[in-house]
Amino acid sequence: MELYTPVLALIILATGFAVASIAMAAIIGPKRYNKVKLDSYECGIQPTPQPAGGGRFPVKYYIIAMLFIIFDIEIIFLYPWAVYFDSMAVFGLIEMVLFIATVFVAYTYVWRRGGLDWD
Repeated sequence: MELYTPVLALIILATGFAVASIAMAAIIGPKRYNKVKLDSYECGIQPTPQPAGGGRFPVKYYIIAMLFIIFDIEIIFLYPWAVYFDSMAVFGLIEMVLFIATVFVAYTYVWRRGGLDWD
C-alpha cells in the first residue's frame, strides 16, 4: 500500500488545486454581466439566430470527427511496434506492412469518396 501513497497524494493535491481554482475564480472574479458579455462570439461576425433546439448540424461534421479518431487510433499502433521492432524481426515487419497497407487503402477510399473535403 505504501507504493500507492505518492499517487494518492498527487491525486488529492490535483483535486484540491482544481477545486480551489474554481472557488477562487467564483469568489474574486468580476461579476459585471451585460448583454454583450453573455452573447456568443464568432470571430467578429454577428451570430446567426438558432432554433430553440440548437439547430441541426450536418452529418459530415460527425463523419470527419470519426475519421480523425479512427486514423488517429490506427497510428497509435505504430508506437509499440517501433519499440519492439528488434525483437519481432521479419514477422513484425511483414505484419506492419500489411497493417499500413490496410490503413492506406482505407485512406484512399475515404479520399476518393470526398470524405476529407472541408467545404
